Amino acid sequence: MHLPEDPNMLVSLVNMKLRDEFPDLADLCLSLGVDEADLKQRLADAGYHYDNTANRFTAV
Repeated sequence: MHLPEDPNMLVSLVNMKLRDEFPDLADLCLSLGVDEADLKQRLADAGYHYDNTANRFTAV
């Protein structure tokens, strides 16, 4: 799957998948073939932080 370049579209897609399909970020990244650290950094650069408890990215 190709992930969107736009950070707002990306966070929306990732959060939807975390909510509907995956129990955690590691499983999502494994399934999509995406490096977890790279995804976290990409979204951190856009002002988002992964919340383990909520299993979603939220604005910092």
